[in-house]
Amino acid sequence: MPDLFIGVDVGTGSARAGVFGANGALLGTARHDIRLWREDGGIAEQSSRDIWTAVGASVRQAMKAAGAAAEDVKGIGFDATCSLVVVGPEGTGLAVGSSDDPERDIIVWMDHRAVEQTRRINAGGHAVLRFVGGALSPEMQTPKLLWLKEKRRDVFDTAEHFFDLADYLSFRATGSEARSVCTLTCKWTYLAHEGRWDADYFRAIGLEELADEGFRRIGTQVAAIGAPLGAGLTPEAASAFGLRPGTPVGASAIDAHAGGIGTLGAGAEGSAPDPAAQMALIMGTSSCAMAVTREPAFVDGVWGPYRDALLPGYWLLEGGQSAYGAALDHLVSMHPASPAARDAAQAQGIALLDHLERRACETAGSPEEAARLAATLHVVPEFLGNRSPEADPAARGAISGLGLDTGEASLVALFVAGLCGLSYGTARIVEAMRAEGAGLGTIIVSGGAARSRLTRRILADATGLDVALPQTSEPVLLGSAMIGAVAAGRFPGLSAAAAAMGGIGEAIAPNPALAPFHAAKRRAHDILRKAERAVRAAQPEPLRQA
Repeated sequence: MPDLFIGVDVGTGSARAGVFGANGALLGTARHDIRLWREDGGIAEQSSRDIWTAVGASVRQAMKAAGAAAEDVKGIGFDATCSLVVVGPEGTGLAVGSSDDPERDIIVWMDHRAVEQTRRINAGGHAVLRFVGGALSPEMQTPKLLWLKEKRRDVFDTAEHFFDLADYLSFRATGSEARSVCTLTCKWTYLAHEGRWDADYFRAIGLEELADEGFRRIGTQVAAIGAPLGAGLTPEAASAFGLRPGTPVGASAIDAHAGGIGTLGAGAEGSAPDPAAQMALIMGTSSCAMAVTREPAFVDGVWGPYRDALLPGYWLLEGGQSAYGAALDHLVSMHPASPAARDAAQAQGIALLDHLERRACETAGSPEEAARLAATLHVVPEFLGNRSPEADPAARGAISGLGLDTGEASLVALFVAGLCGLSYGTARIVEAMRAEGAGLGTIIVSGGAARSRLTRRILADATGLDVALPQTSEPVLLGSAMIGAVAAGRFPGLSAAAAAMGGIGEAIAPNPALAPFHAAKRRAHDILRKAERAVRAAQPEPLRQA
């Protein structure tokens, strides 16, 4: 069998593995669920042991599906959510919350326990904040570390390592303590363009211990994405995966960034356009909108610019929405017709959102006209805050135009309004990036929502940009497989891997006839968004529970 490469993706709800050929062909995939603990107060925790078990099972099953033997696999790459893994003595997990359960040793990316720490850090006006759009998010790692120090000092002091989940996977696979430039730069305030941590920043925010110890616990070895780590898979990891010891492992990436690697820089029929003309939009539980520029561009409320954090030689801008698929699921679940619609979807063997899309297109006559179903219904779906371009974690969802209708037709209209609201949020990110010099012409979408033609149609019309699908059905897994291929020396770098293994498929152009409709809805959306901010500023203090 020709040389094969494995990509492993750990998302919020599952671990997945994909086996790819050197031409980017997907030969086999597998998926295993992972556990998520949710509690009031924005708490979300996971288990590194549970995730590692799911990763091993996924790799083995994907290998079986591909009909591949261990000797066929020449490299492996990992990506994961930007969750914080706390590792104690001899690799043991440490409890990160009030459960005191050492199995719960991960603060998940979406955890918002550190909102107060984030507020205090942002109020300091530190120089490093210039490279995160002016303000940190509670999804990032230094606020979480400060929360641990202040609320779980015993855990903070006992910890031997603090890892981004993607780096934990490569550490577990190889024993190498090297961190990826992708994770450290995008989520930990590492200044990749200067090759250093800012010790003054850590001392100023109250994490002086990390600076005093020379940043030993958060990373002193920084590797380029795809750089081979250690001696490859350890015997223990190889046994868990059913692969050969020594199989090359590349320095990892954040999950959304792996999607960017798997999509940017590849064109139709093997062409290689300038990746600076494209934006990768990865639509999952949250969304991540990534663009690269040749020179640093500073965009308020958009993370970055980050040097070499996605493609070598480029600066990365990273926007997104804290809730995307999760916002749509939450929105439709609130409608009284949702249970009956879910039953109808199950009877057809499809998901609820797929059923609602089908009904929207049937009612309107086509995907092109479906947006008009939400002409008088407007949604700002910021149920988990505004990640960008406002960087306001306290923002909340708002709906205007609700009546007393309880039938499926009003549920379908609410669903379409939610799609419009999400697309207008993306449009604001696009506009913020373009205003500072990003030359965006095409949005390349991936993730679960990218399968939806209606989503792609509304997104194109709302942003005025072409919206394209990648050729592969699994761009995030492909991006991680590219990391493995670079680590194995099959390609000299990520750009070469993207040109050889990637490709762009079907594209949807914006419909000029719908521009006035979306301009009017966009004005309503902006009014509603500003009203939510005004109401929040005027509202009384809520009840504080012990």
